[in-house]
Amino acid sequence: MNSNRLPLFTRADNFVKDLTLTSNQLLLIVCAYIALILNLPFLFKSANAITGLDDFNWLFLITFPIFLFSITLLIQSLFAVKWLIKPILIITVIISTLMFYATLTYGIVFDYGMVQNTVESDSAELLSYLNLYAVVFFIVFAVIPAVLICSIKISYQPFLKELFNRITLFAGATLITVLIGTIFYSNYASVGRNNKDLIDYITPYKGIDSIYKFARKHYFYPPLKFQLLDTSPQIINKNNNKHVTVFVLGETARAQNFSLNGYNRLTNRYTANQDVISFTNISSCGTATAVSVPCMFSRLNKSNYDKRLATSQQNVIDIVHLAGTDVLWISNNNGSCKGVCTRVNTQQIATTKSNPLCDGEYCYDEALLQPLREKLHKLEYDNTLIVLHMIGSHGPTYFKRYPSNKILFTPDCQRSDIQNCTQEQLVNSYDNSIAYTDYVLNQIIIELSRLSETEDVASSMLYVSDHGESLGEKGMYLHGLPYAFAPQEQTHVPMIFWASAQVSNSTPDIDLTCLKNKSTNVFSHDMVFDAVLSITSVKSKTHHIKNDPFYGCKSASFVPLPLLESAKKIQTQSSGEH
Repeated sequence: MNSNRLPLFTRADNFVKDLTLTSNQLLLIVCAYIALILNLPFLFKSANAITGLDDFNWLFLITFPIFLFSITLLIQSLFAVKWLIKPILIITVIISTLMFYATLTYGIVFDYGMVQNTVESDSAELLSYLNLYAVVFFIVFAVIPAVLICSIKISYQPFLKELFNRITLFAGATLITVLIGTIFYSNYASVGRNNKDLIDYITPYKGIDSIYKFARKHYFYPPLKFQLLDTSPQIINKNNNKHVTVFVLGETARAQNFSLNGYNRLTNRYTANQDVISFTNISSCGTATAVSVPCMFSRLNKSNYDKRLATSQQNVIDIVHLAGTDVLWISNNNGSCKGVCTRVNTQQIATTKSNPLCDGEYCYDEALLQPLREKLHKLEYDNTLIVLHMIGSHGPTYFKRYPSNKILFTPDCQRSDIQNCTQEQLVNSYDNSIAYTDYVLNQIIIELSRLSETEDVASSMLYVSDHGESLGEKGMYLHGLPYAFAPQEQTHVPMIFWASAQVSNSTPDIDLTCLKNKSTNVFSHDMVFDAVLSITSVKSKTHHIKNDPFYGCKSASFVPLPLLESAKKIQTQSSGEH
């Protein structure tokens, strides 16, 4: 048969099968693909940084991709061993494509925190990113190149000649790297000094380095001895009246989309009528749940937070529980409590489809209300803390966070590849999720109000989100960027407090007028530990009164001033061990 009459794909397949390259040629082609295609986000960001220099040099800009290519070639040459060269190149292309997709589509970079967040995410959350666009992207940029690499024949030379050729290639790449680096040293220094985040975009080596560091720290370091920060915390309740605190742990809610904080859309139409106090200047400890949740409940502050250390010592939930408080953690977040609730009673909302509020993978946050009601009807202790962990506004499937009968803003984005929705649709979906969170918070307040009215129980609710979210601002989506250069959308979080009338009349009491006057002060997740102690009326030597927005608005006898020094000593010890 005439080969010209063969189908196009058959001829292409035959061409690839017949194509024979030396190992060096294969390295050159694949490294060029990794450096010049799969690193496009890094190259574009670098180009913007270079052209922004006062002494902008066109030659520096032109040689920059060559510099990246030569470094890629150097790294890959080190692992170009016979029989392993193809598997390693294929794995590198696959990892690079995944990172390329995440960075190009959502603005995500794979630093240590993102690796930790990814590893600790459940399968349902990871599958929420799967869509037709992602599948096609992966096939085009990873599967097809991987098949091509696998199909190409490699013509290996005798060992000594192969070794000589590899050394020659390595030496050539080294020479190019050194020459460009030397000639444009001042330019590289200037760009690096003013754009420290650039290194986080290098694909795939920054991600691989982060994976290595995460694995080394979490799987190879021996566990630390568990430390008791306070062995004798006490509940201060001179009137012996019952008190219930509901701590609502929000998910992916950013403060600027709350109408309580001045947003021009009525996203808080329910709680606006409940005389709540909204704290408008709260910053998160991290930009992802895996960091923010254990950090906010830890005595460690953002500046010295280390998860390994945090998990080896009491958190505020432990201390409140040790003081004699009945603690229950109810989660509608499949990512679990990140180790915070390990030593208290927990309840996970089942996502079974038999529950009309669930779809088999996720449940609407209204599912938290029934177990809350059941707990409120069976109060066995004078002091009770109930933590409700929401799914909140977790993306990219914002449209799955609110039922159809609670849609307020249309048209919304009914897909997971949110970058392909209009900005209006995306914001509408996100605002619907915030408005639904507000609805659930209002239902919690109603339950607590009913309890207070019928059984004269002092009750309060504190809502805090773990981190914020980017909705396409500056090309960024979702969350998880390194904190050093994360936008405010990912770090500015809401905090809402509500209390029944009995709280103002209890001992120790909370002066709500005083608290409102503090609502515009600058706070951070560092104060959550202390706020929980205050609200639950637990006195502990771990209490940092200067961190606590409630201190000064409570009975003066709640925390003796000498305890401040003890609290400072605890933090100094923790920092020293770290």
